[in-house]
Amino acid sequence: MRKLISVWQRVRQLSGDDAYERYLAHYAEHHAQVNAAPPLSRAAFFKQWQDQQWTGVKRCC
Repeated sequence: MRKLISVWQRVRQLSGDDAYERYLAHYAEHHAQVNAAPPLSRAAFFKQWQDQQWTGVKRCC
């Protein structure tokens, strides 16, 4: 069962499905004590990610 869980976590990491959880962990480790602002909500995080992915020219030709 551990092996299956490990594989599933790796798949989530490779696909970016765990991006919000990684963001929260990073925020708690590096920004929680410095900033008084709370972390982004899941919806706000996803919107920011979408904007970063699709804003500007994303091709070489």
